[in-house]
Amino acid sequence: MGDDRSSARAAQRLAEAESSAPAVHYDDEERPARELSGRAGALVSIVAFGVALLVLWQVFRPLSQGSQYYLIIFLAGTLPLVFLAYKSGVGRGRETPTVTDWLLAAVALAVCLYPLVSGYDAFLDRQGLLAPVDVAFGAVLLILVVEACRRTTGWALPVVCLLFLGYGYYGGLLPQTWPIAHAGFDFAQIVDALYNSGSGFYGTPLDVAATYIVLFTIYGAVLDLSGASRFFVDLSVAAFRRSRSAAGRTAVAAGFLLGTVSGSGTATAVSVGAVTWPMLRRAGYPAEQAGGMLAAAGVGAILSPPTLGAAAFIVAEYLNVSYLTVLGWAMIPTVLYYFGILLAVEIDVRRFGVRGIDAPAAGAWRLLGRFGYHFSSLIVIVVLLALGESATRSVVYATILAAALSFLDRGAWLTPPRIFAALAAGVRGVLPVVAVCAAAGIVTATTTKTGLGAQLASLLVNGARAITDEPQAVLALTVVLAAFALALLGLAVPVTASFIIGWVIIGPALLTLGVPAPAAAMFVFYYSVLSEVTPPTALAAVGASAITGGRAVPTMWQALKYALPAFLVPIAFVLTGNGEYLLARGPLPGVLWTTAVAMIAVFALAVATGAWVLGVGAAGPVSRVLAGVAGLLLLYLDPVAVAAGVTVLLLAVAVAFVGRTPERSSPQTPL
Repeated sequence: MGDDRSSARAAQRLAEAESSAPAVHYDDEERPARELSGRAGALVSIVAFGVALLVLWQVFRPLSQGSQYYLIIFLAGTLPLVFLAYKSGVGRGRETPTVTDWLLAAVALAVCLYPLVSGYDAFLDRQGLLAPVDVAFGAVLLILVVEACRRTTGWALPVVCLLFLGYGYYGGLLPQTWPIAHAGFDFAQIVDALYNSGSGFYGTPLDVAATYIVLFTIYGAVLDLSGASRFFVDLSVAAFRRSRSAAGRTAVAAGFLLGTVSGSGTATAVSVGAVTWPMLRRAGYPAEQAGGMLAAAGVGAILSPPTLGAAAFIVAEYLNVSYLTVLGWAMIPTVLYYFGILLAVEIDVRRFGVRGIDAPAAGAWRLLGRFGYHFSSLIVIVVLLALGESATRSVVYATILAAALSFLDRGAWLTPPRIFAALAAGVRGVLPVVAVCAAAGIVTATTTKTGLGAQLASLLVNGARAITDEPQAVLALTVVLAAFALALLGLAVPVTASFIIGWVIIGPALLTLGVPAPAAAMFVFYYSVLSEVTPPTALAAVGASAITGGRAVPTMWQALKYALPAFLVPIAFVLTGNGEYLLARGPLPGVLWTTAVAMIAVFALAVATGAWVLGVGAAGPVSRVLAGVAGLLLLYLDPVAVAAGVTVLLLAVAVAFVGRTPERSSPQTPL
């Protein structure tokens, strides 16, 4: 009977999936796309499917002309689709492409392919001395890339790109005594750096999007159509059905499981919320509080192995390490992140008297026995990476396995039409990331050509040294300033662009102060992600509030409350040498010791933000302040600071105990 019910549910999901292409998202870079149908929808799907085949071909039979040649073709296949799949925002915003959209798509195809049809080798030979027609085509591509970025992400990143272009062009007019002044470049030189080099449009960001990220979006689409997403949510529900914290724990666990294949905070929050919000509402969660929990759990998707957010692939490329290495660095921070959210869930259960709920009778073991094969492809990715296989081939093999395993569920068979839909949806899901990565090439090329990154890093470090000469204090001040700068930057631009800009500007400052490159890169990565739960532009919270019906801004503050304890952990990466142990870099005893201390620190910070001490009761203002101080001391990871932090935390617990309010409990639904 259990299998029959599962098959019925799967058949229903199949019917829903076949009514429209799967909505696949990878990173939170995008505005809603058009719901294309008819000839326009068919054309976009066919072109996207063709791009998917090219991407898969490139994995096993790379084009002999080189990486930049492939990137030119990839951009020619994806950039025109942006103008067809995304509205211009002008007028009423038709669901079908306008004449202007078709014209822009045609022009985008022409300017992208121009280097190939005009003679690729001859075009490369003109690097540094472009012909007027080269400059004209490059200028048009520049405009189209900025417009594509505007359509998919809004105005913030295009404005940043224009500011960098203005700096590159007018920087020579600045007083030459200023640290950020440079010799100045004419328009042809700027276009040359963007259009005919490996550091502009066809730089590392686009390379990562075209070789790694698109493969993971295809994998996510295949896994979703095979029924894995629904299984992960069902498993989370079944695992916690006997707990008074069941609703909250289910939302967090489902966010983690979906995040392992999604890589998108907003998409994960919305997907989990659609299923768990009714449970949360019955348990007594207010709309804003539930939305904050869903947003925080969803953002963990960008931090959760084996499919971290797009910026993680760029980390691997910038540092010239394997993607498996980056996954290893992310393991302990991911555990700490979800540990902090689960603590907040348990605190809220007691603080607000959350009720138990009637959960489905299906057991977790039964679900694992029937559908546990969905974990196989995830395991295969990690195993193949550990065996030395490339990330690209590993995810392709995992995709093939996920497609084959779909035939174990009669209602989720990946027939040829559905494989076509998955491949097309995977490419459509990467379009906003392509626009962001191409636009980020404007920032990286300008920074490289003008030396702006080194100059701004010097200003940041010198600003800290103007306050104190003590090396450790200089590092601490620089880290705090960098954290604020990254948080503010993330409010304006998407996560991927935030990391790229932060790395070229803030990364050198941290490296100058002796911070190891892995710690510096992961620090920038985590604070770039923080924008997803930071008011006033927390996209994951906005998506969750749309599901719960709560107010957007209060939902953002609730999301920040859930996520903040763990987001202070990255500061520990860079303050002391012991901080690297949290990235699993170092001897095992050191890794275990620092992880335990960090967990205590997260507990202390959860007390400070949640106003409750588990096992004791409500925490007043004094206890909260003491717990916050204890958490910060513990994150310094120095033995003296750790001893002081433990002492202050015990004092905070003692103060709460003296003035405690007993925990509420429910004899019918034991914890």
